[in-house]
Formats: sequence, C-alpha cells, structure tokens
Amino acid sequence: MSNDVHFDFAVLLTLLTFITGIGWAIDKLFLARRRSALIGGDDKPGWIIDFCRSFFPVIVGVLVLRSFIAEPFRIPSESMLPTLIKGDFILVNKFSYGLRDPVFHHRFFGDGTPQRGDVVVFRWPRDPSSDFIKRIVGVPGDHLVYKDKTLYVNGEVAALEADGVYAASGSSSDVRYRMRETINGVEHHILVDPNRPVDSLCGPDSSGANQALCSGEELVLPPGQYFGMGDNRDGSFDSRGWGTIPERNLVGRAFFIWMSWDAQSKRPFFSRIGTTIR
Repeated sequence: MSNDVHFDFAVLLTLLTFITGIGWAIDKLFLARRRSALIGGDDKPGWIIDFCRSFFPVIVGVLVLRSFIAEPFRIPSESMLPTLIKGDFILVNKFSYGLRDPVFHHRFFGDGTPQRGDVVVFRWPRDPSSDFIKRIVGVPGDHLVYKDKTLYVNGEVAALEADGVYAASGSSSDVRYRMRETINGVEHHILVDPNRPVDSLCGPDSSGANQALCSGEELVLPPGQYFGMGDNRDGSFDSRGWGTIPERNLVGRAFFIWMSWDAQSKRPFFSRIGTTIR
C-alpha cells in the first residue's frame, strides 16, 4: 500500500506539536536554568520560546484528543438519511478500531474491527484526503448479494419492514419510503426511493466485482476489506460505485450528534442535539 502523507489538520497539529515541543524542551532544560542563575537578569524569554512554552501543552492536548479519543465531523450530504441529516455535527470514536498515528495512519495499539451495522468514518479509497461516512454492511469473508434493492449477507436477507414515508421537502416527488432494516442484529432506518430504477446507482460508476454485485451476483469480501452503504440507499455514492474500504482507511465509529444546524431556518435543530447514532 502507498504511504502517501496528506497535509491535513492532523499533520499540521503533529508538526506544531513537534516544533513547540522542541522550544518547550529547550526552555525547560537550558534557558530556564540560565535565567534563574542570572542575578537581577531578565526573567522573560524571547517571544518564540514564550510562544512554545505557552502553547505546547494546549496543542499536544488537542492532538491527543483529536487523534486518539474523539474527532468532530460535519455531515455535508444526504447520503445517510434518515440516520444523519445534512448539518449534523458528529463525534467519532477514534479508538474503536485501534489507535493509529495521525500522519501515516499505521495502527500501533488495539485490534478492534468494524461490525456489520456500524456507522463508520473512513478516508475515501479514491482520494484519502476526503472523509466519507457509511454504514458497514459487509466484513472480510462475507458473501454479499444486492438485488432488487435488498441486501443479502451470507445467504440471509437483511430483513426490511415498512415504517412510513419520508418527505424532506414536502413535495410528492421527493417522497421516499422509510424502511426498518436489521443487519447483524442492529436495527436502523433506511430510505428507498420508489421513483428510482432498481439499483440505478450501481450502474455507471460501478466496475468489476461491484458491477457483478449490483447485477445480483455474489461478491466475496477479501481479507482487510469492508463494504459500506449509505442509509439513503438510492441517494448514496458508496461501495456499490467505488469499491471496498481498506482496513487502513478506517478513521473511527460515529457515535454521537453534538450539534445539528438547520440551514433552511438558520437555527439549531434542537431535537437532534445529544442523540446517539445507531
């Protein structure tokens, strides 16, 4: 696999931690002692050292929190409706699937892996600088079939139960069926659009094994590969179109909505704040 480093916020934090850490260490080991030895000398360090010793604890704290405990993300699209809506601000558990270094993303501690039904944030395989969020429906070794908008995992159908309609804009043309789906004992809602052709999103962008899957044939997931789908099944660009998710690309499990902003009314969506993600 490639070891390309993408200059994202985590890399910036790591660099700032390294730089300010050097300044902080120089001050603690050498400059502070020299200043204390000077009788009547100036006790104030230069501005660079002062910046390092003031901000190093803050920066390293943010790096540890964001890289190894929880990271915030904003939902930019409707691909996970009705579970997550555009404007939700979520927290992602960074240690659910093992701790990784923030630059090269190598796992150095823990052996947790995604389970079917988990809502997962990951680096998009086609462009690892972009973060995607989908629900894991297949894990390594699974036999998947997707036919007539129904998912089959290892020969068993992911049970679907009608649960009303979803009309985001209030217009009849935007009505989608809300279905209750159960995968691996995890129950959640998905949306199915009756106006879309069967499995239409599995067409133009699909190739190889994914095209076979969308044609109703079986796909066997290789070791270290996961299959993710959006809960908005007819409005999600997911593994059906671009392929499986490598284990190395996993960021963490989405578990909490800490803020939700209704762009239309320009106010918080209070009923969603503080809810867990299932």
